[in-house]
Amino acid sequence: MIIRAYAAETAGAELKPFEYDYGEIGAEEVDIAVSHCGICHSDLSMLNNDWEITSYPFVPGHEIVGRIEAVGSQVTHLAVGQTVGLGWFAQSCMHCHQCLAGHHNLCPEARGTIVERHGGFADKVRAHKGWVIPIPDGVASTSAGPLFCGGITVFNPIVQNDIRPTDRVGVVGIGGLGHMALGFLRAWGCEVTAFSTSADKEEEARRLGAHHFLNTRDTGALEKKAGYFDMILVTVNVSLPWEAYIGALAPKGKLHMVGAAPSVESAVFPLIIGQRSIGGSPLGSPATIATMLDFAARHQIAPLIETFPMSQVNTAMEKLHAGKPRYRIVLENDF
Repeated sequence: MIIRAYAAETAGAELKPFEYDYGEIGAEEVDIAVSHCGICHSDLSMLNNDWEITSYPFVPGHEIVGRIEAVGSQVTHLAVGQTVGLGWFAQSCMHCHQCLAGHHNLCPEARGTIVERHGGFADKVRAHKGWVIPIPDGVASTSAGPLFCGGITVFNPIVQNDIRPTDRVGVVGIGGLGHMALGFLRAWGCEVTAFSTSADKEEEARRLGAHHFLNTRDTGALEKKAGYFDMILVTVNVSLPWEAYIGALAPKGKLHMVGAAPSVESAVFPLIIGQRSIGGSPLGSPATIATMLDFAARHQIAPLIETFPMSQVNTAMEKLHAGKPRYRIVLENDF
């Protein structure tokens, strides 16, 4: 099978038209005709080989939506023509302890959609049947792609930390991840506080789901919330005054990282005395992704997006690199 795509030949290079042959479909594989593909900061990091795991030529794209074009002989729960999505992971072993326990995203043999594979900046993509997730009615194909990376990244901590509707949760950073977190948490029933260094984001943060807004540039603002939050979800990738954030946690509160901050530092005593914890999580399992999609459909939660034709992929990538999207970019296939 010949696939048309956009690929970079070297680190940081421009994405150019590229074709490759995927060969015959495997028994447990699914071919997806891509209609939309979101762009994520991880695509930029992989393009630039920031993590030193990129293979070239490199085809980005792991927020994929499309219709099933073909299924392998052992695929029985999916059908040709069905609208589906694919996120960061395209395969896991399905037999290790983590997979059998339902934590496929923690499989030591899990393969990323764009790690040593070609991704969704293309007319088609192939993946293992376990990671191809049907998109329910009520979730639009145009905006569904970012849910498969950014959406599940902020939804999974709600599940993993057993967040209750009565909990008080803070979200640090109102960007590509944070704006979706506000919507999920509000619909979950939580009391939601948006943390931002940009005071001009207050009105929009409240519109996205926040009950309260905390300008972290205000001296002492965090200290006034000492012992208040059951979880603080950090979606930014910068260092913060960690002691102040930990101090704002209620007993048994959790400081949960989904933004790749360089490091987190804390004295141990505040953690012990309040039984507080610091943690993080990577995306989510196929079952959790499906649950997230159903929840998004039920509560009409969708990311804020802007679209580009896939032929303008380099313009879109430049806008992401400049930090100008509001808040996610989605490519529409125009091959």
